[in-house]
Formats: sequence, C-alpha cells, structure tokens
Amino acid sequence: MNSLPANLFEWENHLSALREMLRGATQGRGRLALVSGAVASGKTTLLNTFAEQAIESGALLLEATGSRAERDLPFGIIRKIFDNGAMPSGVRSEVIALLDGNGLESTAAGRMHVMSQISSVLLRMVDDRTLVVLVDDVHCGDDQSLQFLLHLARRVRQAKVLIVLTESPRLRQEQFTFHAELLRQPNCVRMRLHMLTESGVAEALSGSLSATVAARLAPECHRVSGGNPMLLRALLEDWRTVGEHGEAQQRPAPGEAFAHAVLGCLHRGEPEVLEVARGVAVLGDARSPRLLGQLLDLSVSTVQQGVQDLHQCAILEHNAFRDEVARTAVLDATPANARDALHVRAARLLHADGASALDVARQLVSARQDGERWTVPVLREAAEFALVEEELEFALRCLEQARHACGAGPERTALKARLVSIAWRIGPAAAESHLPELLADAERGRLAPRDVAPITSYLVWSGRLDAAADAVAALARSAGTGDDPAMTAAVSASAQWLTMLSPPLRDRLPTVGTGVTAATGAPRDLAYLAYAHAAATMSAALTEGQADRAVIEAERVLQRHHLSDSTLQPLVIALLALVLAGRLDLALSWCERLLGECSARRVPTWQALLSAVRAEIALRQGDLQVAAHQARSAMSRISVQGWGVGIGLLLSTLIQAETGMGHYDEAMALLEQPLPDELFQTLPGLLYLRARGRCHLATGRYHAALGDFTAAGELMEAWRMDMPLLTPWRVDAAETWLALGDPKRARALAEEQLRLGPEDPRLRGALLVVLARTDELKRRVPRLKEAVEILEGGDDRIQLAIALGELGRAYRSLGDFNRGRVFVRKAWHVAKTCGADPLCRELMPRHADAGELAAAAAQPGQGAEQQRDVEALTEAEVRIAVLAAHGNTNREIASKLFVTVSTVEQHLTRIYRKLNVKRRRDLPAKLSDSSLTGTV
Repeated sequence: MNSLPANLFEWENHLSALREMLRGATQGRGRLALVSGAVASGKTTLLNTFAEQAIESGALLLEATGSRAERDLPFGIIRKIFDNGAMPSGVRSEVIALLDGNGLESTAAGRMHVMSQISSVLLRMVDDRTLVVLVDDVHCGDDQSLQFLLHLARRVRQAKVLIVLTESPRLRQEQFTFHAELLRQPNCVRMRLHMLTESGVAEALSGSLSATVAARLAPECHRVSGGNPMLLRALLEDWRTVGEHGEAQQRPAPGEAFAHAVLGCLHRGEPEVLEVARGVAVLGDARSPRLLGQLLDLSVSTVQQGVQDLHQCAILEHNAFRDEVARTAVLDATPANARDALHVRAARLLHADGASALDVARQLVSARQDGERWTVPVLREAAEFALVEEELEFALRCLEQARHACGAGPERTALKARLVSIAWRIGPAAAESHLPELLADAERGRLAPRDVAPITSYLVWSGRLDAAADAVAALARSAGTGDDPAMTAAVSASAQWLTMLSPPLRDRLPTVGTGVTAATGAPRDLAYLAYAHAAATMSAALTEGQADRAVIEAERVLQRHHLSDSTLQPLVIALLALVLAGRLDLALSWCERLLGECSARRVPTWQALLSAVRAEIALRQGDLQVAAHQARSAMSRISVQGWGVGIGLLLSTLIQAETGMGHYDEAMALLEQPLPDELFQTLPGLLYLRARGRCHLATGRYHAALGDFTAAGELMEAWRMDMPLLTPWRVDAAETWLALGDPKRARALAEEQLRLGPEDPRLRGALLVVLARTDELKRRVPRLKEAVEILEGGDDRIQLAIALGELGRAYRSLGDFNRGRVFVRKAWHVAKTCGADPLCRELMPRHADAGELAAAAAQPGQGAEQQRDVEALTEAEVRIAVLAAHGNTNREIASKLFVTVSTVEQHLTRIYRKLNVKRRRDLPAKLSDSSLTGTV
C-alpha cells in the first residue's frame, strides 16, 4: 500500500471524471477542474495518478506545485510550468523573455497584454496535441500566477486544453476573487475530496491485507487516523513493526511513524495551524478559542480557523487530539524553551480564569521550571486532589515543585513531610532519600506538631533509631517552655512510639508527659494522637495482666482513626496488639476491613503492611498456606530494601509458615536474607529470632535454635518486658532441650514460665504439652487432656494438633490403643487442614509398619527396666531408632526425616547410651515395647 487515496468510491469517480474531461479537451472542448480537500486528503495522489494517464494518452503535460515560501515571487508558478522538459525550447525562450520584459512592471493594462501574449504562445501548441496543465496546491501560488491562470481559463473553452488545480478549503482573503471567478466559468467542474469513511479504510487496507484482517483492523484504524490517508498509512506501518505475527495478534497502535505523519500534516498546512496545534497540545483541548488566542497571541478568528483546519485533516476530533501520541508528538517537536514558556503562560491564564488547581498544576509541572511564590498553594492543593484520583507520581511532582518555589522555613519543611508521606505509599524506599533533609529540619525545630510522630516513625522504619531519638530530644528541648501544648503532646507521643518499638531507647528519650494526656488541650485531629494511642495499646498488651485493656484500647484506636498516610502504622500496631492479646477474631475482622479499603486504591505500602499482619494472624491460627501466601504478597508489594526493620515481622511469619509446611529449603533461603543492623534493637527483631530458632529446631540444628531462643530471652530481660505474648522463648527453649534429650532443663523452663504467667490459653496449652512430655507416663494423660481442652477453645490449630497427638501417644503407651488411635487420627486431620505436612508425617509415619510394631509390642518378656530405658528416648530419638531397627541407613533416615546425616549420627549415639546397646543390630530387641506404638 504505497499510497492511499481518500474515500475510494469518491476518488474513482473523480478520476473517471478527469479522464472524461481529458477526452472532451482532446475534441477541442477546453475544461477546467478545481479539486479541493483538506491537508493529506489525497489531492496530490489523485493529481499524480491522472498525470500518468494523461501522459499515456499522448497529451503534453505541464505541471507545477505552489509553495508558501515562493508566494511573494511574481509569476513563480508560471515559470515552473514553462520550465518543463516537454516544452519546446523555442516556446520556453519566448515565454521567459516575456516574463523578464518590462511590460510586467508597467500598468495593469501592460501586465494583461503580456499575459495575453503568454496565453497565445501556449494555445499555439495545441494544434497537434492536447495540453494538460496541472497545478497542485494552487492556494499557495503568487497573485500574478493566479491572475494568469484565471486569464488562461477564460480562453481555453474552445481549445484542446485541460487545466486541473488543487486547493485547500482554507483560502486567503485575496484568493476569494480568484476562487469565485474560476467557479463562474461554464467549463469549470468543482470536485471535493473527503477523509476515508470506516468502510473506505477497510477497502484501503484490503489492498495489502486479507479481507478478514482488514475488516478487523478498520474500526480502530479509522478511530485513530480519522480517515486521513497519510495517518492511516503511518498507522499501518507502526502496526507492522510489531513483528512477523502482528496481523493475527496485535491491535493497531500509533507509534513513531504515526507521530511523524502528524507533524507532516501540520507542516503542510498554514503556519498558524501548527501554532494552534501546539496551543491545543498545551491546554489539552480547543474548547476555548479565547483562551487559545491569549496563549498564542492570536486573534480568536485565526484560532477558530486553525481549529477548523485541524478538524478537517482529522488530527482533532471534538476539539481534542484523537490520540495521545499525536499530542505528545506536537509537544516534543516544539522547542523546549518555547514549550516551557507556553506551559507557564497557560498556568497563569488558567489561574486567572478560575480553573481548578489540578489544571493549573499540570501546566506548572509540565513547564519543568522553578515556580513563583504564587504557585505554592496551588501545587499543594493540586497534590491533594491528585491523591484522590490515585495520581501518586503527579502529586509528588507537585509537592517537589512547590518545595523548590518555597523558601527555607517551616512551610517548606511541611511540604517535604507531606511529600515523604505520599512517597511512602508507593514504597518506603521511595521516601528514603528525603529523610536526611527532614531529620535536619527536625533538629532545627522546624517540624509542625502534626508531622513529628509520622516522621519519627519513618526514621525508625528505615533503621535510623539513634537519629530518631536525637530528633525527638531536640524537639523536646525546643518545646520545653510549654508554650505550644500541641508540640509538647506530639513530642510525647513520638517518645512513646520510639520506646514501644525500640525499648533500648527508653533511657535516651525525654519525659514530657504522656501523649494522650498532653494532647487534651490540642486539636483532636492531629496525627500524633493515633501514635500515642497505638503506643499505649501495645504497651498494655506487653504488660502483665493488661491484655484485656489492650483489646479495649486497640479497638478504640481502630474505631477513632481512619486509614490514611499518617495513621497507617498506628493502625497496624493496634492490629498487632489484638494479635498479641489473643483476639485473633477481632484482629482478622479489622484487618480484612482495612484491606478492603485499600483494594481499589493504589497504596502498595498500605496493602503490604496489612497483608503482613494478615499473614501473622493466619500463622497464629495455624493456617500455614494462607500465612505464606499473604506474606509473599506483602513481600511482592515492597522491595526487600524498602521493608527496613519491618522485615523482621514479615520474615518471621514467612519462615515459620514455610517451616511448618516442611518447605525447609525455602525457609533456610529466607534466613540468608540480609537484615538491618538495627533490627535486633526493635520488637520485630524478637519475632525474627523466634522464627529463626523454630526453623533451626525443625531441621535438627538444636544448639543454634537454643541460642536464638536464649538471645530473645536475654533481650526481653534487658528491656524489662519479659512477656511470652510477644515471644514465648522459655517454651521454645524447653522443646529444644527435650530434643537434645534433657527433660530436666525443659521441665524447669516450663515450670518457670507457668509461675511467671500470664494465663494466656494458647501459652498454657503449649506449656502443659511440654510438661507432659517430661512427666511419668501415668501423669501425662491428665495434663494433655487439660491442654487439649484449653486449646480446643482457642484459635491455634497446630498447637491443638500437637496436643491431640501427644494425648493419643499417651493412651497407646498405656495400652488403650483404640482411644489412642482416635486421638492420633484426629490430630492428623487437624494438622492436614493446617498444611503442616511434617507434623502429619510425625503423627502417622509412612515408613513405619504399624502391624510389625504392634506385634513386637505383644511379645512377652519385656521387663520394667527395659521399658524405662525406652521411655527415656525423646520423640525424635524414637523415630530414628525405629527406622534404624528396620534396617534403614543413616542417609536414608536423614532423607525420610528431613534432617542431616550428622544429626542422625548424634541421635544414634545418645540412643545407644540410653538403651545400653553397642550396635545397630541390637535395637530391634530393645524396641519391641508397647511404648513405641505411640510413634505410629
């Protein structure tokens, strides 16, 4: 498809009419055709096609093209007509002599005499051949040439001459007479070319594409190009660049070729059309010719004419560009200085005209220049409106430009603080670069009260604990006079927040009263109230005997403060307080509600933090798959670097979930994730220590696990907040000692925790299970029954499955196989619903033969001493001993139990010592004891 005419049926009709006129001219009936059409409507294509046919018919063809650059050159078109290789040299010389003579510079009568002579020269050549004169873009011709063409048209009625002229619908004032006089000639035919219709587009495309593909592409091609043949040709070229299979797979989309075609159309029109197009591109539409005229310093009538031209050539539709690519092409082609000046001028005009802050701000931001002082409130207001429309990047650009237009001081600091809060929505890493400047402003006392707590929380999140403490201390000194109760309350709330998240900072922070109390005389909508209330809520959750109050305070925070940039972290802390207080039902309800508020908004950081809390809730409910899914979802919304110290909470949940599901490789890979140095000075650090310890415990790295649990206990003791609601390190350490074969130490830790409290059902159930495993056989069942009863009323299904399994084993050890089987199977089903595959394998090992063990248990001759030896084995040791007794190698045992060969070897050494045997083949006799049926 090298060329595309306008409406094909219309174009063929015009071409046929021109051929008929040529036949009439050949018979001595001179004809005149005036073809009009918008820029790129196909006039030149029509003229070129007819010229080829005229040459083939034997006619003498003389042609020329008008040019705006030569509009002031007298007889410019006429000189082009006679400067033709087909013109006899003698005739050319005679005409040039006439054009160069003095007659043209004399009176009007003299010029008319010269034009008559030139016409006579032309008409003498038509005795033997038909003369065809073609002039393209005659509207760009000089006045003298137009007068000559009009003079010639009057004389060719009885001559073998055909004159074909093309013109734009847009005529200059001086061309009206020429146009009207031409149409008055009885031998003149006027032809109009219009843009392609949708069916015309389909027909044009079918010339190079299959009919099916052409019909499929036609609607979109017509919408984008408006039927403009030049634009349609470029659109098809862009579509083909998609690739070899583009026809079948891709919709036509404007690209580089289309952009160049748009600029080509504009440059072929009148100069003011390009200026109007630039104005429309800057303003976005052409609805106000008055405003466009003021912007471009053009009259309203000139603007209206330019807009009409743009509509006629299909670049505009409904006073706007058909496609954003066209608008962008016009803007990009405008020199940068001129473009920026237009944007600045547009901003001033729109502001004076009462336009919205958003419309004005779009111009200011596009100008890419430092704004003036009047722009600051406009940009600040526009940023807030942009947030409503979820245009986060534009809001950031508004605030950044406002900050540059504002001098140093509290107002600039407030703009920077707002910028950071919006950047935090996208991702904490996006706000990182702005924190140093805000920190410096905080130390100078420039932060407004409403910004103190949020900025402090961002600093803590990024790991700048010392910097946050220093900033709060500096603000406390500046607020020490008490003249500003709002600042005093804000500093107090920030100090509470810092102390809650990083207890080691307690001694470095000032005491200025509690945030809630100090704020009573201040406005109630300030952000620091949310931080003060949330910090108090978490402190209550971590204080002995205050769990009920923590639940009340957490719900108060969640009900009082709506989700926003300044309340996100306090609401998350309130949710975690509910989790730690054991109210997973309330935490889940509130978390789902807040996630629902985020679902239709572009707030990845909000969604990430709430998903992390949702994952922790699922983990504590024993729903490992949901926990892992939510944690992975949270990790995908924020880069790992952006998580700051919050990575402790996220990794803690994900590691425990993957470990519980038996995905040990995934869990170990997560342990290799780099961590902020400051993590272990914060509460999330404690959660991470526990998760890492649980992973080590599950994979047989008992001493590493014990080190993590002990480290958590030492930190909590040093912070004077030894609360098992946060990290039950004694329970975890007791389980580890049991795995290491030291039930005495395990029992001591469990009993110590029971004495310390608090009476949390989940914790008490886990403690009773640990104590039962250290008890004599006859005392296990009562403890385990109590543990099951407690856990059945709670949310932790994994801990319930463990307790049920232990109870089943205890019954089996007592010889009550039916009841034992019931509880073990119930435990297996609970573990299965949780996705805890390792626990399922532990409850009902696939590699142990229940029949063999039951038969062994029935053999006589087992003494009490031998039974006590067997009972001294830990669960892990029993599993390894049974597999070894069945002939499995150490490597096979390690593979089946998902532990290392070294771990198997260490266990076997202890097993031999406890059972008083020296080699593997002695194990079967020792293990034929009813107590081992509990492993099935």
